[in-house]
Amino acid sequence: MRDLAPPCIDVEAHQLSKRFGSNEIFSDVSFRLLRGEAVALVGANGTGKSTLLRCMMGLIPAASGKVVVLGQDASSTSSRELRALRARMGLVSQKHNLVPRLSVLSNVIQGLLGRHPGIRHWSHRSAPAASREAAMEALGKVGLAEFALRRADRLSGGQSQRVAIARAIVGKPEILIADEPCASLDPAAGEDIMKLFFDLARQDGVTVVFTSHHIDHALRYGDRILGLVDHRLKLDARASELNAADLRGLYD
Repeated sequence: MRDLAPPCIDVEAHQLSKRFGSNEIFSDVSFRLLRGEAVALVGANGTGKSTLLRCMMGLIPAASGKVVVLGQDASSTSSRELRALRARMGLVSQKHNLVPRLSVLSNVIQGLLGRHPGIRHWSHRSAPAASREAAMEALGKVGLAEFALRRADRLSGGQSQRVAIARAIVGKPEILIADEPCASLDPAAGEDIMKLFFDLARQDGVTVVFTSHHIDHALRYGDRILGLVDHRLKLDARASELNAADLRGLYD
């Protein structure tokens, strides 16, 4: 029997620490994320979940340790290499961060700026045909193709988050990061967004990392769960081995 190939590691954090001044955010955090895995990052407010995601993307430097993303050390790479690395990742944040006065289509096209910097990708009117087609495909996946020319400030909260997801996936990222993607949505819309987000991720075999205060979301949509408590990573386990009581303990 032929040996199976080892799983591909998309993200590997080594003893990662971060502080702002004398305020320790987290320390000695180590973990690996496998290709195609969905990982929930949970913990109480102030435990550093969003900061950890930003360090992982190279948006802010770690105080010590390193993080290797898609085979590159994001802790010690050049600005140009870091921009190219971020272009291979998609981000959906708590705030939708759409440009209100621009069309839905233009907002989605701006998701390609990491791969194609420059003024042409600020608006659908100036974008190349291939970019417009990619944006329309992404809008079709989130069910909003018919809203392409509507101004972003005329959307509902759930629609805005769908546009944010389309913007995150338009460049066909290898890693999708979602920081509290349902924080500003009502429960029904939040459930729709989580299902949509993970259906899209599964279809494309993308590695997913998401933060959430919804215990049921973490258990239902995560393959693995990482838990931050008291500035340390106190939990790294398969979701199938945990229950709601296990996660509630992280918030005590």
